[in-house]
Amino acid sequence: MKLRNQLLALFCLLVFIAAGVLFFHTWVVQKPFGVILFVGDGLVTGNLTAARLYDVGADHHLTMDGFPHLALVTNYANDFAVPDSPAAASAIATGTKVNNGVIGISPKGRMLLSILELAKQRGRAVGVVTTGGLTDASIAAFYAHVQKSSEIDAIAAQFTGDGALDVALGGGAQDFTPESKSGHRKDGRDLLLEMRDKGAEIMRSKAELENEPIFSTQRRVGVFANGDLAYSNQIEAGSQEPSLPDMVRRAIEFLEVHERGYLLVVDAELISRAAEQNDGEHVLTETVDMDRAIATALRYAGEKAVVLAVGKHATGGMTMNGYPLRQEHGVGLLGVNAFGYPAIAWATGPMGPQTPAGPAGAQGSPAPPPSGNEPAAFYAPTAIDSAQDVIAVGRGPGTEALKGVIDNTEIFQILEGAL
Repeated sequence: MKLRNQLLALFCLLVFIAAGVLFFHTWVVQKPFGVILFVGDGLVTGNLTAARLYDVGADHHLTMDGFPHLALVTNYANDFAVPDSPAAASAIATGTKVNNGVIGISPKGRMLLSILELAKQRGRAVGVVTTGGLTDASIAAFYAHVQKSSEIDAIAAQFTGDGALDVALGGGAQDFTPESKSGHRKDGRDLLLEMRDKGAEIMRSKAELENEPIFSTQRRVGVFANGDLAYSNQIEAGSQEPSLPDMVRRAIEFLEVHERGYLLVVDAELISRAAEQNDGEHVLTETVDMDRAIATALRYAGEKAVVLAVGKHATGGMTMNGYPLRQEHGVGLLGVNAFGYPAIAWATGPMGPQTPAGPAGAQGSPAPPPSGNEPAAFYAPTAIDSAQDVIAVGRGPGTEALKGVIDNTEIFQILEGAL
């Protein structure tokens, strides 16, 4: 009887230990402390190849090239085969298809829980970084809910709300400040001042960002330009604007003091701005800068963090043409190539061969191709989003799901599994 009791006790102890080990491996070990998502327009094969060539040459590899998991990503909206930025970003942020122009609201009018809001519910600190404005649709999709992405005042109000974001770094001060302070707000409110009065630390320069103490859990909001930030190759030494890698580094340092981990979303919005204007050089420089920010994230978040990068959609149909030499890079890949053809060409955009429509909807008269070196086949005031699968790459637990062809809503599921 005594031996049987001892064996039973030993069996119960082994079952308890096994259950503890299973719990530890399932809920502790496999849940990464840091989860970082990078989002950028134009993460398609042609743009990435061109960025690689521009950066160093054909033999070069971007940081993204070293990620072990990769997938092609379909990105249609609920109502259109080609999404705009609000719809594409919302699908990634919420795991649900929405209509073009809508942020975070389902086709039936239901408010959708974003991955940042879910992370917050699960006790993680959350943050956003963007090279555009903090109310731009691409980043607002991760914290806001509006029927029209043009509802900037409503987006700014949701951004300002208590407990929304622990860290937010980017541009767009004009959307938070009144006209009396060179802003766009007509209601006279200064939302930056209101956030400061509620205890947030407001940073307006690179120096303030770098001097901000790390060991604090107060809300940090950095707004470093009235509109978009400057392109990476236009930030001069001593500039008061931080670079994208600067902001990513500091955001990670601010967020990692939270003991239950964090989720950070980074939007390389200036890739979109450049593509809209048929500005091939800045599409390439900003793609390379995004890649450098990814390298910074790996260095500061550590090898065990989940780091994932995904495109929203393609814009303008940029193509690099001709036969550049194997080691040719930088400005040598711009302008007219050795064969007399434009090194970079576009499908749509302001460099098109026809003028815009005239007054009262009259057709514009044909015009010769623009004198610029990056012609577009069809005129549009800004380049048009194009139908093309984007790419997602990732490393860390759960990113094994990046294989074959997936939908952009599955990015949400991968991130949710990491929380």
